[in-house]
This record gives sequence, structure tokens and C-alpha cells, in this order.
Amino acid sequence: MGVVYRNLATYESLIYVALAIIGLFAFRRMWRAWREWRDSVYGLEREFALRRLGQATAFAFIVLSLVFAEFFIATFVAPSLSASDILSTPTLDLLAAPAGTLSPDAATQAALLPVTQEVPSGMSGCEPDKIMITSPKSGEVINGTITLTGTASVPNFGFYKYEVAPLGTANWATISAGDKTVKNDKLGDWDTTALANGDYFLQLVIIDNVGVTLEPCVVAVRVLNQ
Repeated sequence: MGVVYRNLATYESLIYVALAIIGLFAFRRMWRAWREWRDSVYGLEREFALRRLGQATAFAFIVLSLVFAEFFIATFVAPSLSASDILSTPTLDLLAAPAGTLSPDAATQAALLPVTQEVPSGMSGCEPDKIMITSPKSGEVINGTITLTGTASVPNFGFYKYEVAPLGTANWATISAGDKTVKNDKLGDWDTTALANGDYFLQLVIIDNVGVTLEPCVVAVRVLNQ
């Protein structure tokens, strides 16, 4: 249910617009039924009009109840949810290659790309004291199992995850995740032996407590295992 509540909070504005349109039709129907009942002359005619008025009124109250329910969920329920309900597992296996993540074929293809002598460098989206990867540094050559350090601490923090993709692609694979804020400390470990040698982007992503993904911190590294 946590995912449902987060989606209701994320699309709050669109849901209000949809309910407002439905509400207009419901109140219009109720108004027409009331006028029919008011102008009815015969008993049977008034009975039918009264029945339609009751149905229209009940539908209008249902729509109004949905508006209040959406407001309550978006304002009180969703912000109070913990991040753990949207983390399927703290550590993901790159070799499993789930949909939308890095596959062994993609890693092999990346390894076959020409490797320049100079390690790519550069950093984007990183903000000190908010979202930052301090190790490995951008342009660093890494191998084996390494420890990632940095900062993942923003207002309304939900959880963070760190991902990898071959240089020049958007095939991001989740390495691991955490649901506690981190300040200049260990974010987690990364076993680079699951990847072919080559150049990669490493990014740190933070999702807040209503499911909004913030701009990631991205660094470029080179995997060079024996």
C-alpha cells in the first residue's frame, strides 16, 4: 500500500483536476434532477425525479469524499511513510540483469569500445552537504570491491541508491541502496568484478519521502580488474 499512497501523493494535482471535472458533472446532474423534482406535477413523475435526485446526490458525495481522502493521504499519510516499504532489497545483483539495468551483453559491448589513455573525468549534479560522492573520485581507476563514501542528506529524505552505466549509455544498473541519511561517511560497497573493464558513470540518486527523484550526483570512473 505504501507505493499506492506515494503515487497518490505524487500525482495529487492531476487527481484533483480529474475529480473536479467529475464533480462538475455530478453537481450538474444533481441540479437538473432537483429542477425536475421541483417542476413535477404528477406523483409518479415526482417519484422518479426524486429517485434520480437521490442517486445524483449520492454520487456527488462520493466524489467529495474522494477529494477529502486524497487530501488526507497526500498531506498526512504519504509523508509519514518510511523509505523501507519501497526498497525491495538493500543489495541488487548486477549479474541478474533485471529489466532496465545493465546486462552482460551491454557490459561486454562497453568493454569493446576504444579505451583512451586518459581516464574520463568530470562531475555533475553534486552538492556538498546534500548529495556527493567523495570516493571514488571522478577519473579514478578502480578494481575489486571498493567502498563508496559521500553524503546523502536532504530535507524530506526518503532513501538513496547508487547506480552504474557504461560511459555514453543510459543503461543504469542499481548496485545497492540505503534508507538512512549519510554525511561524509560510507554509502556502501561495490564489487566491480561483475563488470567488464572499461569506462563507467557512477551516480548517487536520492528519492525523497513522497517518491520524487532528485538530480543525481554523477562521476566518471574506470574499472580495471586483472
